[in-house]
Amino acid sequence: MAAMIRKSLNEPEETRPFEEGKGKVDLVNVETGAVGRAVFESGWQWSKHVKPIAKTDSCQAAHMGYVLSGRMKVVMDDGEADEFGAGDYMVVPPGHDAWTLGDEACVVIDWQGLTDYAKRRA
Repeated sequence: MAAMIRKSLNEPEETRPFEEGKGKVDLVNVETGAVGRAVFESGWQWSKHVKPIAKTDSCQAAHMGYVLSGRMKVVMDDGEADEFGAGDYMVVPPGHDAWTLGDEACVVIDWQGLTDYAKRRA
């Protein structure tokens, strides 16, 4: 029989800041991987604030998440683009850039692509 699990993103097991203080991801770990709340501050862009950490040409994480607030534009390597905002469920495959839109931080709960996202290597 499976056991219940209770963890809080208000008490994360790990926090990974983005470059230039443009946000962070708070993580809790479960058997299937990390679940997190990412805060992308106004002016955040993956290619500026996570690419130096990831050291890949585009984001190679697959994301499955729910947008709590703010707006974000995602552009795939092949040029496909979409915008996500509060209340949207999002599935984004690997190979993309993304950035916040407007003056409000974009807050996303992601339960797929954060195990190695913005993880600094020694």
